[in-house]
Amino acid sequence: MPNRSFKKSPKRYNQIYLINIFRKLWEQHVMWTRSFIISTVSELGDLEYVTERLLANPSDFADALRHFYGNEKSNRFEKLLTDHLLIAANLLNNAKAGNSDSVKEDRKNFYKNGDDIITFLSQINPYWSPNKFKPLFYNHLNMVENEAIYRLNEQYDLDVKLYDMMESEALLMADLMSTGIINQFNITD
Repeated sequence: MPNRSFKKSPKRYNQIYLINIFRKLWEQHVMWTRSFIISTVSELGDLEYVTERLLANPSDFADALRHFYGNEKSNRFEKLLTDHLLIAANLLNNAKAGNSDSVKEDRKNFYKNGDDIITFLSQINPYWSPNKFKPLFYNHLNMVENEAIYRLNEQYDLDVKLYDMMESEALLMADLMSTGIINQFNITD
């Protein structure tokens, strides 16, 4: 089992801890999403385990948020992020199977869920405004779609280049989240 030591949160948070936690969570989000895409498209034997680990990411996010927002809001975010991953999986599987009508519906749901995530985050933290978070999250959604397309079309050079961009963009979302908490809760050290 992977070392997910951030589940044991300190009683008192500092800025560096928060920055590191959210960077780790977003890095894992894009890395395990990538692994899921590769395992699904290539029908690898690790798909069950990769899926299980990817679906642990929303719970890890909820654990990081719980100290600040309580159980109800943290669980709501966990549900929204889990839905994000499940919709993305459906989108990938329908694209792989060539079900274009289902792909259109999945894509619509993917962006609707993205809007739900953005709205929810802006409601719990004033520093996570939609005008800051939406461009980042929509870019994330677009890159996940493109990563799947490149992998399905065996455009591995583009797939690898895109992952570097996804990783950089994930760190921007991580920094937005951590600085939002730092500002909202006046964490000064």
